Amino acid sequence: MMEKRFALVACNGGCRNESCAYGCLGCGVCVSVCPAEAIALNESGVAEVDETRCLGCGACADACPQEIIRLHEGANPIVVMCSNRDPGKAARAACEVSCIGCGICEKVCPSGAAKVTDNLSAIDEELCLSCGMCAVKCPRYAIRDLRGVLTSRS
Repeated sequence: MMEKRFALVACNGGCRNESCAYGCLGCGVCVSVCPAEAIALNESGVAEVDETRCLGCGACADACPQEIIRLHEGANPIVVMCSNRDPGKAARAACEVSCIGCGICEKVCPSGAAKVTDNLSAIDEELCLSCGMCAVKCPRYAIRDLRGVLTSRS
């Protein structure tokens, strides 16, 4: 049985003084187009999806001006919660939890699912074993375990 697909916002909301050009703008467009009312802006002004309410229709992903919302296969709980493609120093300055493209995730991934391209980690959901090594070893906390088992959900 295939797990339910749901929308995922690839932004931690750790931006300092709105300096991340890749993060959630907090514009609320995704909130307004969601037919299931599954998206809300959190206390940091970043969109968050209630995966239990999400229909997986993709309306929010289509409407997002930053293109940081994507549909996620629910079977894989390991996700990259960042969209910043700036080099390490600039990414570090923009957000306290940004991916800096260090490659540690690639080195520790036993299945080769974690890859860094253009300074940003990505997880190939078809290859991922959900072991969480990348999430545990990520020095910036940009990779998370949505279950909250290996890393905190917040």
